[in-house]
Amino acid sequence: MSSSISGASSAATAASSAASSAASPVITSQGIGSGLNVGAIVSALTTAFGAGQQNQISTQQTTLDTQVSAFGTFTSSLDSLQTTLAALENPTQLAGFVATVADATVASATAATGAVAGTYSLEVQNLATAATLTSQPVASSATVVGTGSLTIAVGGTSATISIDSTNNTLAGIAGAINSAPNNPGVTASIITAADGARLVLTGTATGSSNGITVTQSGGDGGLSSLVYDPANNDTAMTLSQPATDANFTINGYAATSANNVVTGAISGVTLDLLKPSAANTPTTLTVSQDTTAAQSSINAFVSALNSTLSSLQSLTAYNSTTQTAGALQGNATLESFQNQLSSILDTVRSSNTGINSLSDLGITADASTGAYDTNATTLTNALSSSLSGVGSLLGGTNGIATQVDALIKQYTSAGGILATINQGLQAGLTNLATQQTELNAELATYSATLTTEYNAMDTAVAQLKETQTYLTAEFNPNSSSSSSSSSSSLSSGTTST
Repeated sequence: MSSSISGASSAATAASSAASSAASPVITSQGIGSGLNVGAIVSALTTAFGAGQQNQISTQQTTLDTQVSAFGTFTSSLDSLQTTLAALENPTQLAGFVATVADATVASATAATGAVAGTYSLEVQNLATAATLTSQPVASSATVVGTGSLTIAVGGTSATISIDSTNNTLAGIAGAINSAPNNPGVTASIITAADGARLVLTGTATGSSNGITVTQSGGDGGLSSLVYDPANNDTAMTLSQPATDANFTINGYAATSANNVVTGAISGVTLDLLKPSAANTPTTLTVSQDTTAAQSSINAFVSALNSTLSSLQSLTAYNSTTQTAGALQGNATLESFQNQLSSILDTVRSSNTGINSLSDLGITADASTGAYDTNATTLTNALSSSLSGVGSLLGGTNGIATQVDALIKQYTSAGGILATINQGLQAGLTNLATQQTELNAELATYSATLTTEYNAMDTAVAQLKETQTYLTAEFNPNSSSSSSSSSSSLSSGTTST
């Protein structure tokens, strides 16, 4: 009896020793004890734990991102529409004029603000010219002329240029004049012909008041060959071309100009005189209304308007076939804008020009699509019959284009309606980013906790498996190790007896 108890005690002690031995190693690979994929289990549980909040954050972020993009599309369409309004808001700019000259070789003309329709007779007697002085010839451009100071005056402005041994040749003097920092308005060049090289001074400004004089002082006196001073009868250089004013007549009335580009001779018209007219042969200058530019500006406005309306429809519509709604369906901001825009476009006013609404310009809304169509014939007739009436309808203080511009500015200006909305959307996205960061931290903590718990279970299972293996070896009669162990126990019991 005592030997049995002793044998059982020895077996229990061995099992305890084996269990302790199994507990001592560190489990370095998750699931090695239990056979479970601990990483996958923890990942799945963590995802399930945060799924509700994650879905809420993701849904809200998608919604806000969609709205930001949609409002960006709307803002872009308003910007495009607004760029077409400037040409319509100013009636005088819309009611433009064009100037043409019958003989385009004599002059050209452009009309601007202040021009009025009319026909004029234009004759050019001579063009405005700049003065040109030419020196007597010397052997070559490398010929030494002299030293001293040259004082060049043009139209009351003068400059004194020093000539010394470093630049006393004809070429050196030309270079010194051209590079003078206070050059009064002349260019110097050299003409080389069969009889030698000459210095040529040409004024940069036309007109009789821009004659050139040249005096010299000091040095070796050689610069005296470049003097031109008619007031003192000192004209070593030759006046090849005098500085003259342009002379021309408009409707037979004489006029002059220091420049060949003439402004102010005819209200709102700029003349570019090109050559003298043939003797006693005036040409015709015609100033007429320019409906082409107005028509182009109005068509650009209608096109941009339709683009904006299409954008509004796309963003707010509901497609019953696909059962999908626009990103801003039911949005009060866009609905308000569309209502105000429609009210402006439907403006009807009373005037004695016969141009009282957009329909008088051939601009009408399509009943089925809402887009605006333009009747080219009606528009052309309106512009031809009363360009000023068209300008008054669209521009000025209460013009349709002016009102549309003011409406758009309420929405797109800094601190305006759309800026405020975008600020709110960005604040919402920032808040969601904060929530996402907090959720990520919470899920990381939760995942770490689960990993610790599963690893502990895994270690315990590994220990139990080690104990099971030992006990099986000890008590399974079919096991060779068990037989050996039992014989040992019996031997020990016999000896004890």
